[in-house]
Amino acid sequence: MFKDWDIKQHKALIATIITIVVCLFLVLTLLCVIGIVNKIKEHRYIGRDAVYGNMISFSGEGKVYSKPDIALITLSVVTDGSTVASVQDKNTKKMNSVIDFLKKSGIEDKDIKTTNYQLYPQYNYEYTKIPQIVGYQISQSVEVKIRNLDKVGDILEGSVSAGVNQVYSLYFKVDQDEALKSQARELAIADAKKKAAETAQQLGIKLGKLSGFTEGSSYPAPYPLYKEAGGVGGGGATPDIQVGENEILVNVTLTYEID
Repeated sequence: MFKDWDIKQHKALIATIITIVVCLFLVLTLLCVIGIVNKIKEHRYIGRDAVYGNMISFSGEGKVYSKPDIALITLSVVTDGSTVASVQDKNTKKMNSVIDFLKKSGIEDKDIKTTNYQLYPQYNYEYTKIPQIVGYQISQSVEVKIRNLDKVGDILEGSVSAGVNQVYSLYFKVDQDEALKSQARELAIADAKKKAAETAQQLGIKLGKLSGFTEGSSYPAPYPLYKEAGGVGGGGATPDIQVGENEILVNVTLTYEID
């Protein structure tokens, strides 16, 4: 009897010791994990306040003006029909007529690019009834690059007469504009450096090495020319298109360390 009681006590003692060891192991593991996480967080932020606190940035702007030498225009043919085959046939004939006119007007193949071709079913919606397809619509668009700006008005008028019924997004630009952009960037950097020197003197600080540079550019937005069902002229007078002058704008930001 006493022997059995001793065995039970011995087993209970072993179980208690194992439980304590497991608990200690879990606690130590948890403490190690917390310590590692804290070290990672500490590493991420070491010196961050100091780095950002010893930096200063200056923005600059550069503008260059130039007369555009090309025009970009999007011409569309939109056709409705009762069947897919009929609407495709009508639309294809109209667009082929437009492209033929463009080529005869001196527009090269490389300057005519299809940018959109979509076929839509047309539905008849009635209350409480399932919509029924009653026809189809095709919209096909080409982007045309016009290198002779004196012809812009004539090409718009002639395209409409050839079958175009939507005209939009007339845009004048400089074809090879990298040199102009480089000039604008140079002006923007000079502007930022001037501001940096003036501000450093006013604040009584000394600028260190350049540690950051960012750049952004902007160009004129497309002219929102948009005509439908008859287009720009529809057989009337040729539109008077004014080219004007483009502004190429570059913004830069220079970031310096403060000594």
